[in-house]
Amino acid sequence: MKQNPFLITLFTLLFSALTTTNAQNIQVHYDFGRNIYTGAEASRSKVTITLEQFKADNLGQWYYFVDADLSSRFFESAYTEISREFKFGKQSPFSAHIEYNGGLSRNGSFQQAGLVGAAWNGHNSDFSKTYSVQLMYKQYFKSYDTTRSYASAQLTGVWGLHFLNRKLTFSGFIDFWRGEKANGHGCLVILSEPQLWYNFTKHFSLGTEWEFSNNFVYNSDPNSTQTFFWNPTLAVKFNL
Repeated sequence: MKQNPFLITLFTLLFSALTTTNAQNIQVHYDFGRNIYTGAEASRSKVTITLEQFKADNLGQWYYFVDADLSSRFFESAYTEISREFKFGKQSPFSAHIEYNGGLSRNGSFQQAGLVGAAWNGHNSDFSKTYSVQLMYKQYFKSYDTTRSYASAQLTGVWGLHFLNRKLTFSGFIDFWRGEKANGHGCLVILSEPQLWYNFTKHFSLGTEWEFSNNFVYNSDPNSTQTFFWNPTLAVKFNL
């Protein structure tokens, strides 16, 4: 029987998460973008499974997530971002940051990128409020025939807020970076994905994610010049 390499990769990551003691979660999102933009996002997947993990240690911290997009017939794609930070000093809020972005899809691959820069991290005494600001050099690599390598830069903000005795969690990120259009002209890409969760227990949450983007989503409608999109989801999260 022919094996699907994307499914093998996903199941390997899920098994790894379930058999470790590090803080992690699995999210299942139902995406309404395809219903809102019936022409421009006709090919957008309705279901995304996200595996997310964060771990701090004596040297700094590392973080990754994998987004697996599913359709009714196929495992469409798997996209990942993996980062590692090294603290400049035990009490210093500054860290060196390195990161990889990339993945595979049923029709090819995402354009890969490597990032390196600095991060400023902070939190309050009980960690109910956390934040991070990262400024990075970003190098895109030629990942397939229609892409080329080019230099970029990225500014990222990340936040996490807990309310009502940690019953409510508001978290997310916002990215700004230089991208390139199909004609090779540069453009400012903005992507933000704030999430709001109601935590029924330590292990189960129900919530939503609102993706806001400009110059990020592929517009499949040849008659539309729209670049800004809002894609809300309904989601469940299992904290492992």
